Amino acid sequence: RLRPNGAILNGIAMKLVTFSPSGSTPRIGALDDAGVADLAVAAEGALPTRMIDLLARGEAGLRAAAAALRAAPSSAHHALSTLTLHAPVPRPGKILCLGRNYAAHAREGGAEVLEHPIIFLKPATAVIGPGAPIIVPAATEKPDYEAELAVVIGRPCRDVPEARALDYVAGYTCANDVSARDLQRLTHQWDQGKMLDTFCPLGPALVTADEIGDPGGLEISAHLNGQEMQHSNTRLMIFSVPFFISYLSRLVTLEPGDILLTGTPDGVGGARTPPVFLQNGDTISITVEGIGTLSNPVQR
Repeated sequence: RLRPNGAILNGIAMKLVTFSPSGSTPRIGALDDAGVADLAVAAEGALPTRMIDLLARGEAGLRAAAAALRAAPSSAHHALSTLTLHAPVPRPGKILCLGRNYAAHAREGGAEVLEHPIIFLKPATAVIGPGAPIIVPAATEKPDYEAELAVVIGRPCRDVPEARALDYVAGYTCANDVSARDLQRLTHQWDQGKMLDTFCPLGPALVTADEIGDPGGLEISAHLNGQEMQHSNTRLMIFSVPFFISYLSRLVTLEPGDILLTGTPDGVGGARTPPVFLQNGDTISITVEGIGTLSNPVQR
C-alpha cells in the first residue's frame, strides 16, 4: 500500500548493496538467500548500475528493483564471498551530520545537552565501504570512532513538516563518523576533524525504510577489536530522525542519495580514561539493529 502524500512505497523491503565482482565496475544489487542478486542483470538492463541513479527514480525505481529481485535468475546471483562490497551510495551529493545528539555523549565530553542542533558536513571523499581501510594520516594523532545510524534520502525534500519527514527516506545504513579529535578541537568549527579521506565508512547495505520501520528504537553499538565500546538505542537521541530531516529541509534541498548522520552515543574513545584512539591494525565494527555490521581495519 502507498504511504501518504505520494511517498516512497510500503511493501518494498530490500537490503540494497553496491558491489563489484572481481575486477569489475561497481554495480547495484540486493541481498537474498542466494547471496547478491545483480539487479541490472535481473532487470535485463532496465535498471541503472549506480545506487544514486536508482534512488533518483523514486517509487518507480524501488518497485522495479523489487520486481527484478523476485524474478532474478540464478545467472544474476553471486556468492558474497566472491564480491567486494562498497558503500551503498559511494559518492553521495551531501553528507550532513548531527553532533552531540545523545545526552550521555554530550555529558561525557563535558558539554551541555543541546537546545539547537549542531550540524557539520563530511565530503564524499571521506566515504568508504565495508572492509576498506580507514587511513589515518600524519595530520592527526587522535583518531576516534563514532557509531551512528545513517539516513539515506529517497526523493527531493524541501520545507517538509516533521510529520511527513519519513516519507522522504529511502532507507538506512550503518555509519562510522571517524573523528580526528585533535583537529576537531582546534577551533569551534568541527569540519577539519571530520572531513579526512576515509573517515566516513558506510554500509554494509542500504536497508529500505519499510524493513526498518521506526528508526527511533534501534539498538546501536561499536566494537573495537571485539570489545564493546558503545551500546545504546536510537530512542535516546535528543533530536529525532523526523525532526532532523525537517530541520535540514528548511535550510537546504535534500536530494536522492544524500546521507544524514544522526549522532553517536556515549562510549567514544576520546572521552575514556585513559583515552582510546584508533591504532594501526585495529578493527572497528559498527552494528545497528536491522541493518547489520560495518567493519573496517585501521591503517596508519
